[in-house]
Amino acid sequence: MAKILVIEDESAIRRVLVKILSEESESYILEEAEDGLKGLEYIKNDDFDLVLCDIKMPKMDGVEVLEAARKIKPEIPFIMISGHGDLDTAVGTMRSGAFDYISKPPDLNRLLTSVRNALDRNELVAENKTLRKKVSKNYQMVGESPAITAIKEMIEKVAPTDARVLITGFNGTGKELVAHWIHEKSQRSDAPFIEVNCAAIPSELIESELFGHVKGAFTSAVKDRAGKFETANRGTIFLDEIGDMSLSAQAKVLRVLQENKISRVGSDKDIKVDVRVVAATNKNLKMEISEGRFREDLYHRLAVILIHVPSLNERREDIPLLIDFFGQRIAAEQGASPKKFTAEAVALLQSYDWTGNIRELRNVVERLIILSGNEVSENDVKLFASK
Repeated sequence: MAKILVIEDESAIRRVLVKILSEESESYILEEAEDGLKGLEYIKNDDFDLVLCDIKMPKMDGVEVLEAARKIKPEIPFIMISGHGDLDTAVGTMRSGAFDYISKPPDLNRLLTSVRNALDRNELVAENKTLRKKVSKNYQMVGESPAITAIKEMIEKVAPTDARVLITGFNGTGKELVAHWIHEKSQRSDAPFIEVNCAAIPSELIESELFGHVKGAFTSAVKDRAGKFETANRGTIFLDEIGDMSLSAQAKVLRVLQENKISRVGSDKDIKVDVRVVAATNKNLKMEISEGRFREDLYHRLAVILIHVPSLNERREDIPLLIDFFGQRIAAEQGASPKKFTAEAVALLQSYDWTGNIRELRNVVERLIILSGNEVSENDVKLFASK
């Protein structure tokens, strides 16, 4: 059952809206508010699937209600109701996050179509949340070492803010996992999380990948294309291996961070974006700065919060937990029962030099599970996981 709030100071129009909606579906639960202040009070104290809100109202207008509501319950879709003179304002509210706007007097079909679409979107968001919880199991942060505990505590403090984060650490330590956790625990978790591997994209294509391009900008640009920053709007963009980004692209990323605007390759038109930036690197960026390969001003923009992910050799006490975690997951993937690792096998694995970090350990655990007998012994580790 969908719960809908109608905020409208003109009682005749409010009654018409409530009547239309109640006739559309008996499953709609309808609440009414005669001004913006009362409507906002309803929103604070109850959960609604949709709000229909007039723009011109005494005490508090609809734009103010929308802006205040987005701070406390950003997931609620708003359909704004506009008089003829409010049309420009109504269009502006779409940029501020409104789902749609309806002109007065309300057209029955237009209103009901918009309401159905808004409620369908809400249902899709709820499904995505459920799916995200399942997907997030792929990004569990396993470990109880002091270093990992400190990172978890830092994420809890940083994630709810919009502060930019720079994650450092060797390859395979779990920098991507930290970025996912920051996004999933943030206010932007319902919006996209877009990953860009800066090292995997040729330098001549990185700007098009990040900022998009217009048709004809270069030989293969056969149509307009949105870039990663546009796709990540209202969400998070994760710039992995940012130390490999060209100086030209760095300059453009700096502009986005300063002005919250991008322009597609081949266009001089500015497009506003609202994106949280999380970056990661396995390089020493201060050394890269001293050698002229990385912009110092960009570094300071990105490194508002610094999180260093330790190597596996620095957190050996977590290896037994990681072996158990990977063992359970691999068994589930293969439809088999988990194999027991003997204490001697675990101790031997703890003693190894893990140059490939978590990624290498996961591969070794999988190899041992496939090649060993009913349990994984110290001898199996010596045979199949020789370093």
